[in-house]
Amino acid sequence: MAEKDGDLTFDHYQKFCRTTAVYPREQALDYLIHGLCSEAGEVAGKRKKQIRDGNVSNSQILAEVGDVLWYVAEICSLFDLPLSGLAAINMAKLDQRKQDGKLKGSGDNR
Repeated sequence: MAEKDGDLTFDHYQKFCRTTAVYPREQALDYLIHGLCSEAGEVAGKRKKQIRDGNVSNSQILAEVGDVLWYVAEICSLFDLPLSGLAAINMAKLDQRKQDGKLKGSGDNR
């Protein structure tokens, strides 16, 4: 599925991910959450090696970030939420925090 620059959307990507998803459906949420955490750890590990050894490229880090995105897309599919919908929900949350002057700090309910 080759998309030209500018033609790919979150939702196109999510539909493509569905065609590459191979995991036990009866344990889908657990599998996907563990996979997401594992891939996020690989992103951190690549960066650590980049700092320590200097022999890890940014493209190697981005390859792992792409794997994180795959898991996020699959989790959204599990909940019948388009990836663009998740992005919109997150944008609204961040916009509200910005309006409230609460971009800094911690906690879910800022």
